[in-house]
Amino acid sequence: MLAVVKELFEVWTVAVTVAVQAIRTRIVPQRRVELTENEAGHFTARLILAPNVPALPPFTFKLAQDSPQPELTADWKAVLRGSRIDVIISPEHVLFCAIDFPKQAADFLEGMVRSQIDRLTPWSAGEALFGTTAPVPIANERIELTLAATSAQKIQPLLALAADWGVASVAGLAQMPDAGPIKLFDQLLSGAAGSAHNVTRLLRMTLLGAGFAAAASLLISTYLGSEYAAEQQELQERITQRRAAMRIRPDSTAETLLVKRKQSSPSSVITLEAISRVLPDTTYVTELHVEGNKIQVVGVTQDAPSLIKLIEQSPQFTRATFFAPTTRSHDEAGERFHIEAQVTAYFGPGL
Repeated sequence: MLAVVKELFEVWTVAVTVAVQAIRTRIVPQRRVELTENEAGHFTARLILAPNVPALPPFTFKLAQDSPQPELTADWKAVLRGSRIDVIISPEHVLFCAIDFPKQAADFLEGMVRSQIDRLTPWSAGEALFGTTAPVPIANERIELTLAATSAQKIQPLLALAADWGVASVAGLAQMPDAGPIKLFDQLLSGAAGSAHNVTRLLRMTLLGAGFAAAASLLISTYLGSEYAAEQQELQERITQRRAAMRIRPDSTAETLLVKRKQSSPSSVITLEAISRVLPDTTYVTELHVEGNKIQVVGVTQDAPSLIKLIEQSPQFTRATFFAPTTRSHDEAGERFHIEAQVTAYFGPGL
């Protein structure tokens, strides 16, 4: 896993570095010089692009192992420093070869060509600089392209000279007869490589800083989360204790008052059921009033005084008495009574 992460990081840094270099090139146009190989060892330098720089006359020099470095004017030295050189390599030093592959190999051409360099050229893949044209469809579901290759050893003196001049990058192009150039290589030199290295180092430092910041943020959030959790737990405990104290404290809440009232006040339904159990079957109730803890019963019975005794014997009633005279009417079969009694809060089993 660590190796995979490292590889992904390297790929990411390379991609970002290339993007930064491309953006930088667009914002600040890079000076470009074309170096054309005329014959063996002879080159002509021409200024192609140099914003805010006056036109310079071309100069020709010979590059060989025993020849000294060409003398440059101050203007050419200033132009070459940090510039990009496009080297047009003579076709005499480039091997051109037409090759074809199955159509399905279009996405893997570079790898397939590299694997066949030693068969198609006198050099191995590590000794050759090569490039190809764009593939062209041909018959039998195949594609055709032209391979251009040259010796990497032949280009080394030219790269060393460009590095001495302070050139940023060098690209090698092979000019095909009656066709466009094929890029054989594109290499960054010390100045651009140093700039790319600075970008890579900056990316690493940025990523490392972001990692430290994320770790610090995680630690702080964990610490604050534990602190908040402790405070919340303490607050919850205080609320629980407060509620318990309010339950224990007498007459402290409306709920306690309601419970107390319920326990101390008789129920009208139970009172009605209790009086119906007490009165005999020969007694008929015509009026019944329950007010607070007092009940008044009006009705007709055969023996009104016996009702007082029956009501007093019930645990739900006390102090039973007549609150109006007992009367007898000629159209009634018994005595009309008016009894009142105190209702207690006792409600035994079955009531």
